[in-house]
Amino acid sequence: MKISHEVPRCLLEESREYNQYSYCLPHLLDIDEEYKNFFYEEKARGRYVIMDNSLHELSHAYDSKRLLYWVKELEPDEFIVPDVWMDCHQTAAQAKYWNQFELPEKTKRIAVIQGKDKNDAYLCAGLLSELGYDKLCVSYGATWYNDFFPHSNADMGKALGRVRFVQGLLNLDHLKHIKLHLLGCASPFEFSLYDKHPRIESIDTSNPIMMALEGKKYNNSLVMDKPKANMNDHFNINLDKIDLNLVTYNVNKFKSFLEN
Repeated sequence: MKISHEVPRCLLEESREYNQYSYCLPHLLDIDEEYKNFFYEEKARGRYVIMDNSLHELSHAYDSKRLLYWVKELEPDEFIVPDVWMDCHQTAAQAKYWNQFELPEKTKRIAVIQGKDKNDAYLCAGLLSELGYDKLCVSYGATWYNDFFPHSNADMGKALGRVRFVQGLLNLDHLKHIKLHLLGCASPFEFSLYDKHPRIESIDTSNPIMMALEGKKYNNSLVMDKPKANMNDHFNINLDKIDLNLVTYNVNKFKSFLEN
């Protein structure tokens, strides 16, 4: 599993030391010169880049014209086409709409599974597969995960609900060719439960970074509350406000969860 952790602006250069690829939030390319230049440099270096559509940060996918501009400009290795939160049919419609555009030859289109419940989400995965998408993203935050796997700790329940859903996806014969990308996490311990499955190709999460920004150190407890810190609120944080040793510890601890 390739791992990338979204970081505040001041940690962009340092992130190359621990990120196995770079995860691009396109709305920031239009509003932050340093962020934009970082991804131009990533392109020049030939680094692997996955470009998101910024739904999580904006509550809706970024402007289509600007998304198309930046995909053609930066030629990311993978591009997550726009989706609609927990809406299977609107997400499938967006995936179909984006199939019409000619993207750079090197750029692979991938899509996010959405749905109002597990059955709706499984349906969405099937529809996206029929549209030709052979790599799908699974969000960490669907509210129905907690119904799918009830737990006294809501974050752990959400994490275990996604584990159960992903296991279901991996066991479906008509999706046996599908690769997966895991978007975010509610609990980092989730990633120790996938047994290095070869079809789970990539992960992105800012969890270990946000924990460090809150001054919290990963521990060995199975239950750790998801940090309240998020990239929207901390992108502009100054370097002198960050405990770099704690960032390094959390990033390495996160990596150890995948190795167990």
